[in-house]
Amino acid sequence: MRADELLCDPALAETVSAATERLPSPSSEARDALRASLERTERAPTEAEWPPILEAPRQKKDTRYADPPSSHRPVVGPALVLAKRAFRKAFQPFINEMMRKQVEFNEAILDSLALIYEQQRENARTQAAWRKELGERLSKLENAQPPPEQPRAARSKKR
Repeated sequence: MRADELLCDPALAETVSAATERLPSPSSEARDALRASLERTERAPTEAEWPPILEAPRQKKDTRYADPPSSHRPVVGPALVLAKRAFRKAFQPFINEMMRKQVEFNEAILDSLALIYEQQRENARTQAAWRKELGERLSKLENAQPPPEQPRAARSKKR
């Protein structure tokens, strides 16, 4: 049975609902244990720093402004730097308008990546907590289980 089958087939959904109503209600200890487990894994959302992997792209998201002009040419370098500065000063409003949508896109992508990164971290933390709890439950079950019986051949050798 898949989730989309439950959504599409009302008769199946009613059958599942009726079956869940027939289930015995859990003990108060089981409810308390589940509530405690859920509270351990729940954490209030925090305003975290940017992930280190996204810090460099975040610094470069605004493409409207370039680094200060420079030139490596010894003789004509100062004239080129002056021309670059004049070009930037004259055309900066046009550059800003042309690059506005790109900047908005860059910001949206970085926000999405940061959200995905944070969700992955939270999922990994939750999985580790569930894995630890399941390991504890498994060890309790193994300790509560009686030791397996020895085969008859092994019992007869002891006598």
